[in-house]
Order: sequence, then structure tokens, then C-alpha cells
Amino acid sequence: MSLIHSGQLRARAQQGRPFTKSSTASVKTKAAMEALAEKTYDIFLSHSKLDEEEIWGLKTMLEDYGYSVYIDWLDDPQLDRSSVSKETASVLRQRMKSSRSLLYVTSLNAGQSKWTPWELGYKDGNSGQAAIIPVASAATVEDAYIGTEYLGLYPYLSEYEDSAGQMRLWVNWTHTNYVEFGQWLSGESLVQR
Repeated sequence: MSLIHSGQLRARAQQGRPFTKSSTASVKTKAAMEALAEKTYDIFLSHSKLDEEEIWGLKTMLEDYGYSVYIDWLDDPQLDRSSVSKETASVLRQRMKSSRSLLYVTSLNAGQSKWTPWELGYKDGNSGQAAIIPVASAATVEDAYIGTEYLGLYPYLSEYEDSAGQMRLWVNWTHTNYVEFGQWLSGESLVQR
């Protein structure tokens, strides 16, 4: 199992539909906003907006695995993320409730987000389906993540190439305690192996 790294996400962001600052600016009609209010997601991606390119790559990667992903600045561009408000919190609560899981992205910029610790705690308290995606600064042979402070309370996501050469996502507590992401998303517990 290996951790996901920043270069991998940047490369994925540039494949297919490339990331640009204009990719993130979208104006939504009232009808589109109403349809979005009813939409459900597999993953609410909690992250720092300062990591836009990596987040774009991560969204694309997770979609490649077949999962739907909510990102606030893409799906709700009308939100003001620069300050904490009741209105923004209300929309984010609704989006977390309509998401099967929350993945908290650690990065060099993660600590600067005003929202991510709140999002993680809210989703954990609401459904318990919360995990960490540690984004390593570079490719590494290290395949384990040890969360610091409250991040150590959650399992983490990694990629693994199975015996058939298929890449898979895993949710891990340790090297020997893990479950495939789709199974975890469906409510299965991590298994000691």
C-alpha cells in the first residue's frame, strides 16, 4: 500500500480536462442550484483551497475509481470560504449529510483552513464515515501514515496494486488492519489480517 503524493495529483490534474483557475469559476443558474441541493455524493472532500491543483487531481482520481466527489468551490462557488458564517456552515452541513463519507486531505496548507477541522468533527459525529487522505510531498516507499493530534483518531486512505495489477483504494488503521474503500463506504468495518 502506498500513500498518494502531491506530484501524482498534479500530474493527474493535467490529464484530460486540465486544471486552470478558470476551471474552478462556474456560474450556476437557480435551476442548477436547486438540482444540486438534492444531489448525493460518495465523498465530501475536506481540504485547503490553497491546494486547488492537487485537489482537482484528487477529485479526478477518485472519479476514475467510480466515486462522486463534492468540492465546495466547484459545486457551491457562491459560498464565501474566507470567513466563517452561519450561511456557509448550513450549506456545508447539508452537503456532508448528503455525502456517504468525508475524506480529510492533509497537505502543507491543510492547517491554514478554518473549515476542515470543523468538517471532520461534524461528519464523524454525524455518521462516523470519516477518514484521512495523507498527501505526501513526494513519492515515497513509506506506506504508513501516523496522524498527529486529532488526525491520529481516524483511519487513512492509500492505494494498492492487487495481484491482477488493478489499483484499489484502501482504508487503513495499520498495515494489518484495513478494508477496501468501497466496502468501508458501504459500512463494513476494518478487518485485522
